[in-house]
Amino acid sequence: MPAIDLKGRVALVTGAGAGLGRAYAIQLASLGAAVLVNDPAVDKATGKSTADTVVAEIVSAGGKAMANKDLLTKELASAEGIVQSAIKAFGKLDIIVNNAGILRDVSFAKQGPEDWALVQEVHLWGQRHVCKAAWDKMIGQGYGRIVNIGSINGQRGMYGQSNYAAAKSGIVGLTKTLAMEGEKRNVKVNMVLPAGGTAMTATVMPDELVKIAKPELAAPMVAFLASDYPSVPTGRIFEAGPGFFAEWQWRRSNGVAFDITKPLAVDDVAAKWGDITDMSNCTDPIEEDKQLPKHLTKVVEFMKTTRKKSKL
Repeated sequence: MPAIDLKGRVALVTGAGAGLGRAYAIQLASLGAAVLVNDPAVDKATGKSTADTVVAEIVSAGGKAMANKDLLTKELASAEGIVQSAIKAFGKLDIIVNNAGILRDVSFAKQGPEDWALVQEVHLWGQRHVCKAAWDKMIGQGYGRIVNIGSINGQRGMYGQSNYAAAKSGIVGLTKTLAMEGEKRNVKVNMVLPAGGTAMTATVMPDELVKIAKPELAAPMVAFLASDYPSVPTGRIFEAGPGFFAEWQWRRSNGVAFDITKPLAVDDVAAKWGDITDMSNCTDPIEEDKQLPKHLTKVVEFMKTTRKKSKL
């Protein structure tokens, strides 16, 4: 089995001054990538730039890195500046890890419009803008690896995080669509749902989990998806958390196909509710829908029959 080697590759990691982002940047650099460490934050205790600190760590270990302290905002120009910094520093851009994020946890009843908007801007708009700023370059060079950082809470929801969960859920659709559009040009786009004990997650994680879930334990999954290893997929979602890795997929029940040549009433749905929600023989709707879904065969046959009759 060939070793993962990122020598000659250039990576951009947003929000890389601490926590998970720092772990991703250090992991990529340890595998040979030149890394642009993006983070506008300043360490409150030392007054030093967190991006500069991470760059110093990487360089002292023999790696290549440069700092970028631009703030990622809802404006596309902010992402364009960050991407251009990577290209100016290292000549190109091969890898993006979209990690920058914030929390503004509050119950939906008490959530103000600014709590909602700011989280969407940083997570959903921010990741979209970084992808957009680099997209033409990656398509043009016929190579790219984008790892969008999501959250388990974006898959299942979490009390007090309607803003965060909605933003992270939106990134699922972004990831899967970009994977489709980039596949022919070897631009692979995946999503990672990490668990890491950081200053940000400490506000929502139990103390015991924060201590166990060291950020560096999630980093290998991100580095693998950022590589050109033959089995790296595209358009997939993976969980990465203290020493545990898994894939997430959608499920769909076998459902009920009603006869649409006859009137369909709400009582019909109620009568078959048990079958509609029976997940005992569920399938992956994404894979299944690459072919004609079984429940649509009757619809197609009905349309064919109708067309034939209309021509008579």
